[in-house]
Amino acid sequence: MKEPQGLTEQERQTYQWQMWVDDFGEAGQQRLKSASVMISRVGGVGSVVAYELAAAGVGKMVLAHAGNVKPSDLNRQLLMTHDWIGKPRIESIRRRLLDLNPRLELVTVGENVSEVNAAGLASQADLIVDCAPLFPERFAMNRQAVEQGIPLVECAMYELEAQITTIVPGQTGCLACLYPEAPPSWTRQFPVFGAVSGTVACMAAMEAIKVIAGIGETLQNRLLKMDLRDMRFHSLKFSPRADCGVCGSINS
Repeated sequence: MKEPQGLTEQERQTYQWQMWVDDFGEAGQQRLKSASVMISRVGGVGSVVAYELAAAGVGKMVLAHAGNVKPSDLNRQLLMTHDWIGKPRIESIRRRLLDLNPRLELVTVGENVSEVNAAGLASQADLIVDCAPLFPERFAMNRQAVEQGIPLVECAMYELEAQITTIVPGQTGCLACLYPEAPPSWTRQFPVFGAVSGTVACMAAMEAIKVIAGIGETLQNRLLKMDLRDMRFHSLKFSPRADCGVCGSINS
């Protein structure tokens, strides 16, 4: 991460309410301004993560999302709009984020994460938030986070359920510790409410802010699971697996 950058008077006015948080202050805001966050998929979960981080004053984002806007995106992908149907999602994402925060530096890529591009995307970031729905993408980003030593906020949802954890290479287990192989039942299309996506997305944005600013207690070595059907939340502790093919060597 770059050295913390000073704030302009306009930035102080924009972010003053969050700078009133005692252990955050102007120093925390400077860290956000100096940080680069990579978001894998900027759809139902990632769009809200990106919007919250743009609003909070993160200085740079690297965003990867393929395809054109479809009507079925609009119940949850809040950076997409009806007038943009049939046009590239990544252009709608860029337009909406800069409407909110014109100071934001954006690197936008109209591709989903793959083994081919994961290393280059990750290398531009101080922190990664993985919001991809498919395990090949999630595994690729997890591997690069571990290999490059980049903290990773990993989140996912299904129907009215969601889960989130924070992975810090060398200190925690990784996604492959939790899922050595992709669950065979996981599919590209699944039932989803936008409010569930938004709930776990706001938590992921807050985790990212905490990691960058060095405040609070993150979900390191804990998997937070929630079922919003009956509002049950529980936290499961997990440890690095010595036999993990991704992080086993650095955690041994």
